[in-house]
Amino acid sequence: MTATARSAASVPLDLPVSGLSCASCVGRVERALRALPGASDVAVNLATGRAHLRLDPAETGAAVEAIVRAGYAVPEATTAFAVSGLSCASCVARTERALGAVPGVTGATVNLATGQAIVHHPEGVVTFAALAEAVRRAGYEVQARSDAKPSDPGERRAAEAAALRRDLVTAAILAAPIVVLDMGGHAVPAFHHAVEANLGAGVVAWIEAVLATLVLAGPGRRFFALGVPGLLRGHPDMNALVALGAGAAYLYSLVSAFAPQWLPPGTAHLYFEAAVLIVTLILLGRTLEARAKGRTGAAIARLVGLAPSTARVIRDGVELSVPQAELRRGDVVRVRPGERVAADGTVVAGASYVDEGMVTGEPVPVAKGVGAPVIGGTLNTTGSFDLTVGAVGDETALARIVAMVEAAQGAKLPIQALVDRVTAWFVPAVMAASVLTFLAWFALGPSPALGFALVNAIAVLIIACPCAMGLATPTSIMVGTGRAAERGVLFRNGAALQALREARIVALDKTGTLTEGRPTLTDLLPAPGVAEGEALSLAAALESRSEHPIARAVVAAAQERNLGLGAVTEFEAVPGYGLVGHVDGRAVAVGAARHMTRLGVGMESLAAQAETLSAQGRSPLYVAVDGRLAALLAVADPIKLGAPEAVAELKRQGLAVAMVTGDGRGAAEGVARTLGIDAVFAEVLPGGKVEAVRTLRERHGAVAFVGDGINDAPALAEAGIGIAIGTGTDIAVESADVVLMSGALDGLVTAIRLSRAVMRNIRQNLFWAFAYNVALIPVAAGALHAFGGPLLSPVLAAGAMALSSTFVLANALRLRRAA
Repeated sequence: MTATARSAASVPLDLPVSGLSCASCVGRVERALRALPGASDVAVNLATGRAHLRLDPAETGAAVEAIVRAGYAVPEATTAFAVSGLSCASCVARTERALGAVPGVTGATVNLATGQAIVHHPEGVVTFAALAEAVRRAGYEVQARSDAKPSDPGERRAAEAAALRRDLVTAAILAAPIVVLDMGGHAVPAFHHAVEANLGAGVVAWIEAVLATLVLAGPGRRFFALGVPGLLRGHPDMNALVALGAGAAYLYSLVSAFAPQWLPPGTAHLYFEAAVLIVTLILLGRTLEARAKGRTGAAIARLVGLAPSTARVIRDGVELSVPQAELRRGDVVRVRPGERVAADGTVVAGASYVDEGMVTGEPVPVAKGVGAPVIGGTLNTTGSFDLTVGAVGDETALARIVAMVEAAQGAKLPIQALVDRVTAWFVPAVMAASVLTFLAWFALGPSPALGFALVNAIAVLIIACPCAMGLATPTSIMVGTGRAAERGVLFRNGAALQALREARIVALDKTGTLTEGRPTLTDLLPAPGVAEGEALSLAAALESRSEHPIARAVVAAAQERNLGLGAVTEFEAVPGYGLVGHVDGRAVAVGAARHMTRLGVGMESLAAQAETLSAQGRSPLYVAVDGRLAALLAVADPIKLGAPEAVAELKRQGLAVAMVTGDGRGAAEGVARTLGIDAVFAEVLPGGKVEAVRTLRERHGAVAFVGDGINDAPALAEAGIGIAIGTGTDIAVESADVVLMSGALDGLVTAIRLSRAVMRNIRQNLFWAFAYNVALIPVAAGALHAFGGPLLSPVLAAGAMALSSTFVLANALRLRRAA
């Protein structure tokens, strides 16, 4: 291509660039982009962090690579949208290939069960229009996700199901006379003679031809509209197989009825009933599929439906009813008995008990008073309260839960790779088998060979069903993750389902995971010359800046004694050690013994007492003021209700259990003895938790780590599967693969049970889908006939094909009763 041609083909490109810090960075990126063939008008803006240039669209990927080679990065973005017209795994594979071929796309996943496409690409490189055009060229239609109505995620699916039901009823009504005229005559000879005597064979043929034409041109048109273009492009799918099978039977019957002289003697038979029943039975199968798919997504529909449509807002002392979408941060909302909470927020007046079961899986209503957080969508029971709105829209807990469940349901498991490899060649292989079947019967079959060849070739086309293969994995994921969400377990991605099943050991943090995370101060031992109240006041002032549960216990103890808290400056939390800062100008440090050692503070005067307290299962903390030891605090954290039973159940399921904690060895081993945990890693820093995970992996295999704090985040990320307590810190939740919303450890048992149930269900579905095709394609080809067995009618083949998909969906729906 000449320079002029390249210039004419170029388009404006606007890319975000991360890592720019100076004019030298700008120059480096500009030089890298100018070196691209056909690049022009290159400019990089340091202030906005964006690169502007003109470039051939096919070279957008090269532009990103050039930026990366220069030492910078282009942030990745995700585009999600609905795809209509998908009917089988072959459709999915074709759509993914089409999207993957768009310049700049780094990955594309299409989910047959949800009808959703998720495309990964560098931000600014790929437009939605380019993705939509690629999907249309593949033979399907798209809908921007932003155009969908988030309040009703099942609307598109419901419309599709309604259209299928309408077509099914129409096809059944039109097909019924054909079946009666044709099969009734075979079943009851007197009926056959009466029809021929009163109507004549020619009139019967005309009636069947007209009705069959109406079936194929009406309800059956969808198969031809979707299948024929794919066939002409060389990318046949299930629709193409149906179109070929029904179309061949229909055309052969037309020739037999109106031009029998074109066929060999004795071969002019009518197969109109096969053509219309193929269409009717496959529509029946797809109607059942659509109905079952709607039930697989019921969990998300119920979650979305939790949010009330209106809220009672207090403005200028007046109570107003406003749409929930119009709520803003800071609004005061009144919640009456029996109403659902309109938004996330904090109670500012009143008190009640709130049922959070749909969000957390916890069946017991939770007491809420002034200062308590509440979650939008939860159900207020008896009292009334006012709340200040703290989060709206996509920032609410309910919206984040829905997003996580949708992401998990749309994901592909590693096991899906096998299905993708098979379906890539499956439909062409079926068509080849059909052609071979036709040729073999035509050359070797008994007279009339043409009729046998046609019937068996059509049966092969119809019975081969990649629909079941494509539905085997995503439907199980949808139902399993939806069921998990109902039980308060959120899988942040689908792969976590498979990874959790493969775990061999569960490593648990102690504080906030095995214990309540709401410890109380049990002992306060001041150093000689230090007043007890002074030491506690200084320690509590510093701890008031920390989110750790132990910090809350110290602050609560000071408040109970009505001690004032001084002003804190230069506060710093040192992960794994403790806290440092200044309180009213005095240097204060609070933390474990290693923290004092690190600061050079002597602990000899209280070391014996600390050892005694530690042996009793309490957590000793030292307080240093102005570089000298001031006091020893001891905190006890009660074991969570249900934790012993959860640990015992994990062991019964064949899992090893370990504790990894930063607490002192005495306190850790005391809790471990109570719970029956043998392996204990105590006094471990955040980096040490990562090493502990690696050690456990070497000893046992795949590790599932459960934690709730900032110091657990590295270990959660390192583990094969990270499980966060939903009541813990945001950093821990974001680092995890699975979130236990209620904070109770029975959620961990539920997550493992569901993971195993889902993977077992997927293996069953895949076995059925593959075994079905392996077993029945030879039967459809007439293999049994060679040994004296029967031939398989195309009508029976269509029924069997519909049954296979329905079986897979019904099997997946059993997961709604799991765990």
